[in-house]
Amino acid sequence: MSEHKIRIAILFGGRSAEHDVSRASAANVLRSLDGARYEVTPIGITRDGHWVVADARDGGATLVIPDDGPRLALVPGGQGRALVIDGTGAGVRHLPAFDVVFPVLHGPNGEDGTVQGALELCDVAYVGSRVMGSAASMDKDVAKRLMRDAALPIVPFVAMSASAPVNYEDAVREIGSAELFVKPANMGSSVGVSRARTADEFEACCELALRFDRKILVERSVAPVREIECSVLEDADGKVNASEIGEIVPAGKHGFYSYDAKYIDAAGAALHVPAQLPPLLADRIKALALRTFRVLCCEAMARVDFFLSGDQVFVNEVNTIPGFTNISMYPKLWEASGLSQAELMDALIVHALARHRSSKNLVFHP
Repeated sequence: MSEHKIRIAILFGGRSAEHDVSRASAANVLRSLDGARYEVTPIGITRDGHWVVADARDGGATLVIPDDGPRLALVPGGQGRALVIDGTGAGVRHLPAFDVVFPVLHGPNGEDGTVQGALELCDVAYVGSRVMGSAASMDKDVAKRLMRDAALPIVPFVAMSASAPVNYEDAVREIGSAELFVKPANMGSSVGVSRARTADEFEACCELALRFDRKILVERSVAPVREIECSVLEDADGKVNASEIGEIVPAGKHGFYSYDAKYIDAAGAALHVPAQLPPLLADRIKALALRTFRVLCCEAMARVDFFLSGDQVFVNEVNTIPGFTNISMYPKLWEASGLSQAELMDALIVHALARHRSSKNLVFHP
């Protein structure tokens, strides 16, 4: 690494329903970055999509996106250079080039390949999966079809949209269960997820999920179920490692790990790190996490979530930009594996810089 401080831009906020979760994650990432090594500029994305320079000195639980903050635009092909436009639009100034962009964005317009594509066009190093891994992992329908083709164990499902609906009876017949979970295909943090046991409940669940996405997923309810998570980290040489296993135990009043159980109710769930599992089962889950990471073309980091019913393991979903809040499993599992959050940030940034350097060796013309 060079002697100068590495210039980091943290992207947070965003246009998805997970805007507030992103602000909390970004605050923790900012606190974990070593000020002696990194010069950090937080860039908040407003709910209507504007990029605004925020204040790196904010020490609260969440970062604030100022309504009147200066707008920022990365320069296409600019290798990290950016322009800042003042509040009146009268003045434009150049920022020194960023060495790395760290997207701490959850959900659509951030975790789905859109921002990753923009950063590729800007020719700047960035943390996390590239376009393919981000997009494939974000769309639960696409991800599950890829996992199914790779013979990874998944829960039976069907996908539907408002223009191509599936009724409750057909879903029950295809999936093989009268108890179903309905969720948006492109959303995280359990936003828009609900459970249906009757045709009326199913209609209400679909209506809710379609508020957040044009495509929704209908899955078989697995019971009894334990919710298991494993963090995956890729180093600068491309070696992929799995963390200790964690378990989430939702409070009985929530029934499953809902958005409220995660972020609203302080007693909504208990986190067990490491999970109490037989060693052979834990090893099998770690191996599945690594296989899933590769099948979905993930890079850098991901949290792989599982359902465990007896000794049956099902891959549930993959988060390519997992939460970094003070209750988030991704950093907690690495801490339990001997890697502090500050060391985790270092590893992710080293990976981003190494990948960007290696991309310069690719040939794009005959």
